[in-house]
Order: sequence, then C-alpha cells, then structure tokens
Amino acid sequence: MVKYDFDQPVNRKNTQSYKWDQTERLFGSQDILPMWVADMDFPSPPEVIEALKQRADHGIFGYTLRSPEYYEAIAEWIEKRHGWTVHQEWLCYSPGVVTALSLLVSCLTEPEDKVIIQTPVYPPFYSVVKNNKRELVTNPLLLRNGRYKMDFEGLEGLIDSKVKLLILCSPHNPVGRVWSRDELDRLGEICLKNNIKVITDEIHSDLVFKPNQHIPYASLSDEHAVQSITCVAPSKTFNMAGLKTSTIIIPDPQIRRAYKERLTTLSLELESYFGSTATEAAYRMGEEWLEELLIYLKNNLEYLKEYIKSKIPAIKVIESEGTYLVWLDCRELGFIGKQLKDFMIKEAKLGLNDGTTFGSDGEGFMRLNFACPRSILVEGLERLESAVRKQLA
Repeated sequence: MVKYDFDQPVNRKNTQSYKWDQTERLFGSQDILPMWVADMDFPSPPEVIEALKQRADHGIFGYTLRSPEYYEAIAEWIEKRHGWTVHQEWLCYSPGVVTALSLLVSCLTEPEDKVIIQTPVYPPFYSVVKNNKRELVTNPLLLRNGRYKMDFEGLEGLIDSKVKLLILCSPHNPVGRVWSRDELDRLGEICLKNNIKVITDEIHSDLVFKPNQHIPYASLSDEHAVQSITCVAPSKTFNMAGLKTSTIIIPDPQIRRAYKERLTTLSLELESYFGSTATEAAYRMGEEWLEELLIYLKNNLEYLKEYIKSKIPAIKVIESEGTYLVWLDCRELGFIGKQLKDFMIKEAKLGLNDGTTFGSDGEGFMRLNFACPRSILVEGLERLESAVRKQLA
C-alpha cells in the first residue's frame, strides 16, 4: 500500500524558489519548464514537516546547540543504510557540503599543491580548488558503451609529488555512476600508495537504485578512513537543501581539529535553528518515505528512458544508477558550442543544465532532474520531443 503521494504537483512559483523563480533571469523567458538544479519538486516527509512545526511553535529562535540525539540519529542512519560504523566524535557540522569542500581544500593543501577531480563533474568541484588558488588537475572519466568508468591508468600518469588531494563524487553527479567496491579499492590503492588524501562528496548516497549499492569510501578499511573525509547531508535525500545543514565525517583527529578551527574562524560553526530538528526527524522517521520515493524515482527514470528510446532516439540516455539526475547525450543532434543550450531554451522551452558547466568533456550533453511528479516529467519530455522533431525535419 502506497502511503505517500508523489504524483501531486506543488506550485513552487513565488516562493523564493531558486529553481522556479528565476527562469526569466537565467533563461530569458517565463515559459521555461525548470528541470535543472538538484532539488526535488516533492514536499519533504510529513514527519519532518511536523517536527519543524512543533519547533516553530516554541516561538524563540535563538542560538542552537546540536543534541546528543542528533549525532546518534546520523550515526545510526549511516550504519543501517550503508553498513559503516562511524564514531560520533568524527561527526562535524557544515552549513553545506560545498562550504566544507572549500574549507577542506584550504586545510589539507598549500597554494602550490595540486588537486585532482574526475570530470565531467559537479561544477563547484572546480571552484573550490581554483578559489583556494590550488592547481586543478582533471582526470576525465571514460565513456565506454554508454557507461562511464574511472581512468586509473590516466590517473596514475597525472600523479607527481605536488598532488596532495583527490575529490571523489560518489555517487557521481552528473553521470549517475554508483562506484563498485572494485573501483573504489583500485582508486584507494592508488591514493594510499601516493599519500593522497581523498574528500568524498557522498551527498547522493541514499538515492541509489537496486541492485546497485553505495559503498562509503572510508568504509573500505581503517587506512582509507584515516586518509579520507566524507561529506553527507539529508538535503538531497529528504529535499531539505534550504535548511543548510550537512555532516562532515573526519576520522583523523588532526584533520578534524584543523577543520573545526577553520569553521570557527569563519564563524560557521553554529547550527541553524531548524536544521538539527529536521535532520534528526528525517533520519529517525523518514525511511519509509525514502523507500517509496526511490520506487517513484526509479519508475520516472524507466519512463524517461523508454520515452526517449522510442520517440527521441537521436538522444541517448546514460544509465543512472543513483541520484535523481540523468545525463543526456545529445551529440547526434549536431549542435556546436552553445547551440545546444540555446536549442533547449528557445525551442524546447526547457531549463536544463548545460553539459559544459560540468567541464569541457560535457559538451554535447545536458543534465535533467527527474525528481518531479510524473505529469511534469511528461510535459518536459513532450516539449523535448516536439523540438527535436522540428529540428530533424
């Protein structure tokens, strides 16, 4: 029996929505259907909403501590969902994963050091390196038979004495890979051998489709744990990005101390009044909602794949093993440079993520967010089909 209704559209316009209330500014038109930024068009779990209402009813929104129960909820969730036992003292706060990435790059490297990322990848991976004046090194993923793989030989060829850090996206945004244990083991061997620390952005770790299984990088061994930092959050899982709360898991006490000092220096250490309440409620009471969500998302993905295969065969869908984002290979449409982006906006009337924002190897691709009621997904696909049909006529 289905308990939660993900089919019901919710009007997000005029709610200060980053996704819905700036279509004219970003895309030049009000009639754009936004299917880009990675938040969902579903309400958060009712249990989270009720907890926030009770919190709000108190009426005094003062400086806020994180309770022992908050840390317990996070640790218990990670162990139950991902089989990784984390000690509560490892858990550190951040207002967001990107904030933590930037702080960690500054803590773990010096200006002359190199940082490796695996492209195409989430755009802030570039900025957190460049804005900290570190040297960015790219290790492009390999697209083979419609599936991306890590280029281990290429990675080893990039490593020299200046490479101190690798930022791993797991599950990967935008290509949707859920890395296997063998892949993570191979990556870990290379990093351990070369004394390279690893920051893993695992914000999509709860959004994985069976039979795939997310494996926390730090859970591979004690050695991997000590030389890595894991970034997680309830924001993608439970659609809580606006509450600005994330957890940074740092087993090494020296790195943990340095991170907390940097957080305090920038006055970022205090939790938002509602963030801790929402986090604890989500992890303690949101699992049933998540299980139904995963079924709905998987069905949306299957619908999208079949629709594009049968009606828009010029576009190829890269299989998404996790996340609610799909990477579309549009290279057969024959557009050059920004023509593809212009086509999606002006002809399809869709607001998608241009592949080039994920790196030069994203040219010819677009990222689409399918975490929405089916009716919105259908409208988006129909717009895309109509535009492509006219283009190829």
